[in-house]
Amino acid sequence: MTTNFSILRSRLQSERRRLNEELDELKTSSTPKEERRDGSPFGKREEEATETLELEKRLALEKRLKEQLFEVEHALDKFAKDTYGKCDGCGRAIDPARLEALPYAALCMACKAKLAKEPRLKPTP
Repeated sequence: MTTNFSILRSRLQSERRRLNEELDELKTSSTPKEERRDGSPFGKREEEATETLELEKRLALEKRLKEQLFEVEHALDKFAKDTYGKCDGCGRAIDPARLEALPYAALCMACKAKLAKEPRLKPTP
């Protein structure tokens, strides 16, 4: 199976645009709403709890989007350095089927399995 790196690069660029758009949309939609619930027996406490829950969900989503964007940008950077398709762990070629399924894969399956066993080795974005 021959891997077409130009198609994978295009997919990564599209994914980067999508993630940036989602992050921008999330930031613009995060402005506090001025609507209040009338007639609630818990009043302000219920509103604050709901706002806190919404904030926590938004922050978790934002964190995941930023992590994905980091992975995509790392893969695009590897294209620029002519190291795309090579494992960050051992330097060997990543299986083309893995790259087709996950174009921003930075590790081969052997290194990924090793990382799963030793999570403290995981690099942070």
